[in-house]
Amino acid sequence: MCELEIIFQDAAIVVVNKPGGLLAVPGRGPDKQDCVTQRVRLLFPDCIEQPAAHRLDMDTSGLMVLGITAQAHRHLSAQFSQRTVEKTYLALLDGSVAKESGEIALRFRLDPDNRPHQVYDPVQGKLGQTRWRKLSTLQGQSLIEFIPLTGRTHQLRLHAAHPLGLGSAIAGDRLYGTGVLGDRLCLHAARLCFDHPESGERLEFISSAPFLDV
Repeated sequence: MCELEIIFQDAAIVVVNKPGGLLAVPGRGPDKQDCVTQRVRLLFPDCIEQPAAHRLDMDTSGLMVLGITAQAHRHLSAQFSQRTVEKTYLALLDGSVAKESGEIALRFRLDPDNRPHQVYDPVQGKLGQTRWRKLSTLQGQSLIEFIPLTGRTHQLRLHAAHPLGLGSAIAGDRLYGTGVLGDRLCLHAARLCFDHPESGERLEFISSAPFLDV
């Protein structure tokens, strides 16, 4: 249970490489307690109870930063709230994207009758904004670099799949594409850049996407 790839650690923070299929924070019920925050607390006994400064979807892999101390957690959370953290994702889409780059701005909200699915709602939805760039196209699939400007739930997954976005779901997406339970979602948090909460030093971390290694 304690297995977790540690990218960086010191007395204030820890940066991990979350595998796809692992929750970022605990869910409801005893079967959903194994998660990144629980594993970090087991590995670092002095860690606060709720160290996650941000989250990744369970199916999404990649970089997460957590605060070991309350002060570090507050500082990190403020950076995410103020949108000074730089995040870059890599995604493999089940389709050929014609354009080379652009920006997507769509309003969407939770579908209460089909949780956790998000639906497009231009009136009551919350705005999600994403910059994107096509890196390559191979055998009908497109490798896309996503830079989210906001942090809405399932933002990149919906922006990829929706006809008003890129119109091609992320490979392995069981909510917005043709993937089924057990498929690997080809979405990876590949770059994370933020200020260290104590030293103020700008830190950058890079992680290779597992679906590009095969």
